Amino acid sequence: MSSLTQFVKHNSLTLAFGTGFLLTLAGQAVSGHADFNNQLVAEGLHPLSFWHYLGTSDFAVDVTENWQSEYLQFFLYIFGTVWLLQRGSPESKELHKAGVESDREQRVGDHAGTSSPRWAADKGWRQKLYSRSLGTVMAAIFAWSWLAQSINGSAAYNEEHLRNLQAPIPWTQYLATADFWNRTLQNWQSELLAVASMAILSVYLRQRGSPESKPVGAAHTSTGVEG
Repeated sequence: MSSLTQFVKHNSLTLAFGTGFLLTLAGQAVSGHADFNNQLVAEGLHPLSFWHYLGTSDFAVDVTENWQSEYLQFFLYIFGTVWLLQRGSPESKELHKAGVESDREQRVGDHAGTSSPRWAADKGWRQKLYSRSLGTVMAAIFAWSWLAQSINGSAAYNEEHLRNLQAPIPWTQYLATADFWNRTLQNWQSELLAVASMAILSVYLRQRGSPESKPVGAAHTSTGVEG
């Protein structure tokens, strides 16, 4: 097996979804450009070029409002599943493991192995930081993308107001508008529904060969078991 083939095989999950992301982002840009120009023409304005559209706040807010909700989902799921359980779901830890678990179970400090990440063996702040690094990074990306959504959403909102000969409003005032919270909450509710559905449906339904499912023959009450 060549090194390239091995690399693709060992990273196929990330490569497949990363490629899918780029393709769908490109598709969103093309369709968003067409829709945006349709609106401009309907208002008697000149359409924009594709590359000019990519620099608009309308495109930016459409992208970032989805990013922030996705990373909110991951952030809440990562931190929530430390303590929250669902009997019978592979998305949950075993019922007796709620909490941060012992150093032995987490293989940190004196219990770290030779192949463990270097900071896992540390007994100071590095271990504390590394042991929460996944959730922390997800939370930071969520906060950044939500901020970006609010800034670009404010710009897009004001551009529409100016086209309608209405006065723009400051960013701080935009944060209290229905437009901002409608964009935000319509994404949050869908992400939370998806997580709740996955947690409960995986108790009773199976997908053979998937680590997101229990083994096909596992009991409905089996918890924290992956197929």
